[in-house]
Formats: sequence, C-alpha cells, structure tokens
Amino acid sequence: MSKYLGTAERWFVILSLIFYSSGPLPLILSGGAGQGIDEESTAVVDYTLQQSFFFVNYLISLVLLTLRWKKAIFTLSKDRTIWLLMLLAVVSVMWSFSPQLTRPRSIALVGTSLFGLYIASRFSIREQLKLLGWSCGLIVILSFLFAIIIPYYGTMAVGIHTGAWRGIYVHKNVLGKIMGLSGIVFVLLAMDAKAKRWFPWLGLGLSFALLLLSKSSSATINFLTAIGSLAIYSTFRWRFHLMVPAIIAISILGGGLSWWLNQNSALLLGSIGKDPTLTGRTEMWPHIMEMIWKQPWLGYGYSAFWNDWDSPGAYVWYASRWTPPNSHNGFLDLWLDFGLVGVIVFAIGFFQTLLKSLNVVRVDKYWASFWGLVYLTYLILGNITESALIARNDIFWLLYITISFSLAIDSSSTDKMSIQNL
Repeated sequence: MSKYLGTAERWFVILSLIFYSSGPLPLILSGGAGQGIDEESTAVVDYTLQQSFFFVNYLISLVLLTLRWKKAIFTLSKDRTIWLLMLLAVVSVMWSFSPQLTRPRSIALVGTSLFGLYIASRFSIREQLKLLGWSCGLIVILSFLFAIIIPYYGTMAVGIHTGAWRGIYVHKNVLGKIMGLSGIVFVLLAMDAKAKRWFPWLGLGLSFALLLLSKSSSATINFLTAIGSLAIYSTFRWRFHLMVPAIIAISILGGGLSWWLNQNSALLLGSIGKDPTLTGRTEMWPHIMEMIWKQPWLGYGYSAFWNDWDSPGAYVWYASRWTPPNSHNGFLDLWLDFGLVGVIVFAIGFFQTLLKSLNVVRVDKYWASFWGLVYLTYLILGNITESALIARNDIFWLLYITISFSLAIDSSSTDKMSIQNL
C-alpha cells in the first residue's frame, strides 16, 4: 500500500510542477490568446479552473505535511527568512495600496510555499531533480505536440514574434525560460546517470531545440551562462590551496569581462537584435525608482503596485508610455512589494542558501549537488530583465523555496565533512 502511495505522491509532484510552470491551462483557457494572437480575448478569460487547481494543490500539500508533521516542523524551522517574507506579505495588507488584491495573493503565496515545504521535507535533492526531469520531459513532449499539431496554440501567429514557438505557454519568452531550466536539469541528470544516459541527453537536445525555436535570446544567454558556470563552480571541489588561487583568478577575469561587456553593451545587444534600452526597460526603471523612494521601507503591499490606471503603477505607465504588467526586473518588484525590509530579508536568506549550496558541492560528489548553485545563478540572471522572484503560483519561487529548505536540512550533516576536506 505504501508503494502505491509513494507513486501517487510522485505523480502529484510531477503534474503540479507542470502547472506551476504556467502551462498548459492558461493557454487553453484563453483560447490561444497572448501577445500577437487575438489580444482582445484576454480581457474575458475565466481562470477559475486554474485557481481551483492551485487551491486543491495547497490543500493536498497541507494534508501531506500534517501526516508528517514532525518532519515538516523540523524543515520549517531551518529557514526562517522564507517565512518572514510570507509573514510580511500577509501583514502588508494593512498598508497595501490595494488590500483587496494583496489579501488573496498573499494567501496564494503562502500556499505555494507550503507545496515547496512539502517537496523539501519529502524528497532529497537528487529525488527532486529526477521528478523535475519527468516534469520537464512531459513539458517538452507537449510543447512539440502543441506547436506541430495545433500551431494556433503552439506558436506566435501575428506581430513581431510571428513564427516563434511558445509550446504550452501563452508567450514565447515563458517557453524560453522554462526550456533553459529544463536544459539545466537534464545536464545534471545526464552527468550523474549510470544507465539509460540517452534519456537525459535527448531531453537536453530537445529542450535546447525548443529554446532556439522560441527565439528568446535572453533565455538562451541565461541558459548558456548558467551551464558555463558549472566549470567555475567545479573549482570549489579542489583542495583549499588550489581553490583559493583559482577563485581569485576567476574573479579578476570576471571583473574584466564585466567591464568590457558594460563598455560594449550597445554593440552586443544590437548583434542579437536587442536595443540598448532592453525594449524600453531601462527607460522605465528610473520612473520605478521614483516610486520606490516614495515608500522605501515597506513598499506598496504585496502584488499591489501594478493593477489599473488608479494604481501607483499608472505613474510609470504614463511616464514610460507603455503598460508593462510588472517592472521586468525581479529585484525592483521585490522592493515595490516588500520595501527595503523585504529586500534585506530576502538577501540574507539568499546568501545563506548560496553558502550552504557551496558547502554541499564540496562534500557531495554527485553532479546533482550543483543544482542549488546553478539554479540560483539562473534565477538571478532571469530576474534582471524579467520578474519571477517572489511570485505566487510560480515554479521559480517554488524551486527557490524547495532548494533553500533542502539545503538547510542537509547543512548540519555537511558542515563537519567540509571542514575535514579543507
């Protein structure tokens, strides 16, 4: 009986991860609406079914956590910064510009975090990576089927993105960033695989093909950078007397490269079809900073800044002459939602997780141990031009929570081992 329950739990996680990646329900419920396809239909879409799914997910997660309440409490106690952010989101309704939005969205954020807590308390990092591999494999297959069999849904049909694939998602850029994530997962699975290695390598090839077909240049660059970082992070497995000079050399080279990229940014962006303003982002960000300094400490309340023409975000829309749904920068949206207090809490938690992931890399010889480091790299890169840092019902926040809790659990057992390896 326990075997069947374990299988059911795994499929619950696999299918949930697909829906947390934003597909395919939003695309189906909208009837194929999205940028470049029948924009008017997006105004009358009923997402009740999708919201019901997430509610059921929260409920099942809570039940499963209750069944293993001792492990859940132990896991929960290992990373207080996440739950400080959750508390801040919930209480921000008291000063929120739009409390009617903050209240349900903060509850959804807590529900998402419960699911992340469940995964971390139930599965090891290696098991989580395998479950992600199954989810990504299904996403890849479905995306090819949507694009080839029902191209009205699977591709962008009108406008500047005509011909770009979007698979099971409402926009090509969503497919791009999910395929970047998928590629990272399959690389690590392939490096650790001892049998049937063709499966993860095939997954990597198909993920990269979809990444190119999405024509998402930012996601492609972020993926290649994250994979390239594996070579750098491998130096942390070296002996201390070799690791320190290597890190110093890498830091010097990285600083020089960063300076060169900054000096030649306009030329480089033009070579990949991007304008120096990153499609108006850099022109919008100064106006967002103006609004941040009006309420710098606690922000405008969770998910309350961007709403309608009566919301604070309307000032940015008027000033920048376009209507983005967010800052297109996760760190700016974090500040808008939680203020400087939230930024500091998140930064503390992030660097704690980063240090723990470095420690795990030093003592664990499996490639799966690089998952935390590479994912944090991909998360930071992605939030420079997109906003998916602390987002409800979103796979990127979900995975951050899962990794943070998982590494926190493992840290006590790896600390002694890392000292012995110095």
